[in-house]
Amino acid sequence: MYLLAWLFIGVVIGWGVGRDLHCYGFGPLMDVVVGIGGAVGGGLLMRSAGYSGTIVTTLFAAICAVLLTILAGFANGRRVYALQS
Repeated sequence: MYLLAWLFIGVVIGWGVGRDLHCYGFGPLMDVVVGIGGAVGGGLLMRSAGYSGTIVTTLFAAICAVLLTILAGFANGRRVYALQS
């Protein structure tokens, strides 16, 4: 049950953060994959730390998905913060 929630959170957040990076990410599919990886990793980290609540693990999974997707955008070699509109 938790895994399905983390997968859904990872897909939604990976897609949303990827769109917010304005083509400075790895592309829509890879942003979703990175978001899923961050969410599942964060959720498993919280479960192994002893927190078993749905809200706590899902919130931490969302935070990890956002951070990992943004860090992957920075690792892409492009400057996200200097976006010219």
